Amino acid sequence: MLRSLAALLIFQCLGESVSYVFSLPVPGPVIGMLLLFAFAMFRPNAAEAIEPTALELLRHLSLLFIPAGVGIMVSAQAVRGEAIAVIASLVVSTTLGIAVTALVTRALLRSQGGRANAGEGA
Repeated sequence: MLRSLAALLIFQCLGESVSYVFSLPVPGPVIGMLLLFAFAMFRPNAAEAIEPTALELLRHLSLLFIPAGVGIMVSAQAVRGEAIAVIASLVVSTTLGIAVTALVTRALLRSQGGRANAGEGA
């Protein structure tokens, strides 16, 4: 488990480094996750080794939101002046997220329905 956790942290640090060195507007953990995904595509055994640790972290995901919540509470005064912008961005991003999820779900259901129908005709 320690090796898997170390691997996850190494990929996060790599992502942070890439983001910092190239001044990318993408957060380091996102880049690290993409690097981990690419690594797992080339070495499926690594993905199988990391999976139990990742699942254990997901079980306790709610605990990882505590620092973010504390950060929001600490900077509430700074955000108070931008309340309209924050509320608007929350509404727009939530609506966009739901719409994209619905479109992807619809496309996946159609593609699965097409495969099922092709299997029946054979």
